Amino acid sequence: MGDKIPAPAQDTSKSDDEQFEDAQCKEEFNERAVDEVIEKVTGLSTRKPPDTETDVFVDCVTHTGVDPGTNKAADDGGESAQQNSGSDDAVEPAFEDDLVDEDSQRDYECGLSEEEKEANKTKADELKQQGNELFKQGEHLKSLDLYTQALRLCPLDRVEPRAILYANRAAAKTKLDRKRSALDDCTKALEYNPNYVKALLRRANLYEETDKLDESLEDYRKVLELEPANSEARSATVRLPPKIAERNERLKEEMMDKLKDLGNMILRPFGLSTQNFEMKQDPQTGSYSINFNQGAKQ
Repeated sequence: MGDKIPAPAQDTSKSDDEQFEDAQCKEEFNERAVDEVIEKVTGLSTRKPPDTETDVFVDCVTHTGVDPGTNKAADDGGESAQQNSGSDDAVEPAFEDDLVDEDSQRDYECGLSEEEKEANKTKADELKQQGNELFKQGEHLKSLDLYTQALRLCPLDRVEPRAILYANRAAAKTKLDRKRSALDDCTKALEYNPNYVKALLRRANLYEETDKLDESLEDYRKVLELEPANSEARSATVRLPPKIAERNERLKEEMMDKLKDLGNMILRPFGLSTQNFEMKQDPQTGSYSINFNQGAKQ
């Protein structure tokens, strides 16, 4: 049996996002189609008990690590995740699936009433709280799984909660060294809330860590537009331009070396080399002129 996940204590003095940061359409669908969409999006299937017309949701997925109905780690998912992950640096377990299919989710939500959507939102909030607690305890793989479950439940029109869920999941992925996927989650968070400073900062850091310096600087500058006093962004806008200039100069030199090699290969049959050609830059215009020097050594 998997371990039980303790229910998180409620801290009403802070928002959900603040607690996390402290620790780092109405078309008719036939019944069968609706069941398939629900099962695909939420991991839940519907069944009608004998002599009743009421739908009852039952868990039909055990690979995600946590049973959202009982808050217990699934026998396969939870224990396998613990055994396979070993540490935060471990390779992502093969069974893990963090796909959030928003197209299917949109179709599924077309068949829901506002009351049902709000109930899903409430359940997503509970999963997020549990994920936040696990994140603070260093259980980053399990917290990632809970954020994914919450995203599959949280209605698409609840933009702020979804932005926070994507940003939180990005933080968990960063701890697991899944930087490319974390970048994707930051971008999704910013699609829901373009002015989400914490998501911008997180993406800027990830861009810098993956040598995407221009993109990183752009995000930091956006942060300063929103929060002119942000010290992290201010420091980065001073630190990054010299690094970008140095990188560009290095790339230019590498390109020139490759061009010289190509030129020498073309000129060699004629007894010439690139040393026979001298490039001079006009300081007034910045343009280059090429002079032929027949006596240059080859």
